[in-house]
This record gives sequence, structure tokens and C-alpha cells, in this order.
Amino acid sequence: MAGKTLFVDPSRCIGCRACEAACRECDSHKGESMIMVDFIDRSWSVATQPTVCMHCADPIAPCAQVCPVMAIQITPDGVVQMADASRCIGCRNCVYACPFGVPKMDAEARLMKKCNLCYDRTSQNLKPWCAQACPTQALWYGDYEEFANQRTGRASNVTILGEQEIRTKVYHVLPDLSAFDVKTQVVHGLPVTLGYLGTTAAYGRSLRADRHSVAKRIERLPGTPPIILPALS
Repeated sequence: MAGKTLFVDPSRCIGCRACEAACRECDSHKGESMIMVDFIDRSWSVATQPTVCMHCADPIAPCAQVCPVMAIQITPDGVVQMADASRCIGCRNCVYACPFGVPKMDAEARLMKKCNLCYDRTSQNLKPWCAQACPTQALWYGDYEEFANQRTGRASNVTILGEQEIRTKVYHVLPDLSAFDVKTQVVHGLPVTLGYLGTTAAYGRSLRADRHSVAKRIERLPGTPPIILPALS
């Protein structure tokens, strides 16, 4: 499965939660989903985004780095595994270290659980359950060349959180603004592009950031105008 990974495209997500239902069928954590479908801000948008482990590559797996008992292993192809039940001591270091808030702590089992990219399947060149079940291909499995040839959007595996840049095995898919008929105007002194509801979610900078923070963060992307909705009256 060299080169294959998961591509997450929030603009395609319809919030059906088929990925969550499919994830519960994974043998390594049967009955419990390791993927979450998040509403970006239900007070003003119906936009949703699937949240999965991003399998950090650089810096490599902060969750594994802070584990005092080496319970979290990384495969040669960069998949960060769920904690080994025979080693995990339930210290929660990994929960606090993850920049994406992914690991779950099972207090009763004293075990950290998270997505391991369905390694029992992907190591056999099969799709992970979430990508297999997604009806809109918001979760898509393949390599970068396949994505470029078959899909639209701009795939990025770099996330900037404050001053920290994180490169991940999993890609987020950002919208290609040239494909949309959008108009830019100035609102409260900020350039604002109107016309595409899901774009703010697709940038994935902060699910709970206020609109001006989102505008300022997106403004940092070279050649990309901020994309937010106008203020609600």
C-alpha cells in the first residue's frame, strides 16, 4: 500500500455518519467509532467535517513521543497505531499532546483508543471502513497521484497551529476557489469572499474559532482571500 493514505474533503461531507457506523465494525475496537463527525458551528451553519487521526509525520506523532511506556507504535509506512493494551497505563499524556484532539481515553479499560487507519485492511491494500462506506467520498483512500488525476480540490498535508507547522500522513482537501463564482467585498475592514458555505470548514484551521479569527488565519495562505459568511443580523 505504498503511498496510499486518507484524503478528507469537508466540502463533500453531508453529516450522514455512515463513516462512524462503519468504523464501529473495525475488529480492533469493535462497537466503538474512532471517527467523529463534527458540526462546525450549528448556530449558523449545517456544515460538518469528519475528524480522524491525521497520523502526524513531522513532528512525528506527538502522542507517541510523550508516551512514557512506548505503548504507541508507528509502522514503517507512517501509520500511528492505537495504544498497546498490554503497555498503556492510562496516563493521558497522548490525549494532551495531540494537536488535533483525536485520542480517546477509555477510563474503565485504562486504555487510549484512536484511529489506526484500519491497518488490518490497509496493510492488505483494502480501503479503511470509513472510506469504503462514505457515499459522497468525503473520505477517500488512495495515493496523491490518483487524487490529482481523479478528484478536484487542492490536497494539503500541512496544518499550521499558531507558530507550529505540522505535516501529516492524512490530507485535507481544500476547495479550488477558481471553480466557484464568488464575490469579494470588505466587511468590517476585512476582505470577505461570499458564496461557498463549506469553505470555512474545509480549511480546518479551528472548528470553534470566531469569524474574524478564521478570516485572519485564512488570509495567511498565499493568494487566498479570507472566506467567511457575512455577520448575521
